[in-house]
Amino acid sequence: MDELDTAILAELQSDARKTNRDVAEAVGVSPTTALDRTRALRRRGVIRGAILDVDLPSIGRPVQALIAIRVRPPSRRNIEGFRNWVSTLPDTLGVYVTTGTEDFIVHVAVPDNASLYAFVIDRLTERPEVADVRTSIVYEHLRNNRIAPVLP
Repeated sequence: MDELDTAILAELQSDARKTNRDVAEAVGVSPTTALDRTRALRRRGVIRGAILDVDLPSIGRPVQALIAIRVRPPSRRNIEGFRNWVSTLPDTLGVYVTTGTEDFIVHVAVPDNASLYAFVIDRLTERPEVADVRTSIVYEHLRNNRIAPVLP
């Protein structure tokens, strides 16, 4: 990553739908150079794709929660099996495998508190490897979509 790569990355993070011409103009290079650099960032795995940011209340999912989960016994089989299962559930926004007291933090978005209760009680606690669950309602979710690389 050099300064040009960083500038291109910043432009695309502000709006992944920017045209190559707009990116080139913003960073002060030719469209060919911008396109070559962007393709190289994709090839190297720095840019992995573009994500659609959806307004959750608008799609009927206004309640978000972070759910801390401990599984027992803490074996690779149980950790990977639970991770793979919970990441496919339609209410799941994100899964974090963690160290410390909890093995997972699961970020969910649901229609209401009754749905959250059903998710925890009917889905999570029915799993035999789930030993403990703690749920925190999210009042507000702010996201930093513009993270800069650390240059050497």
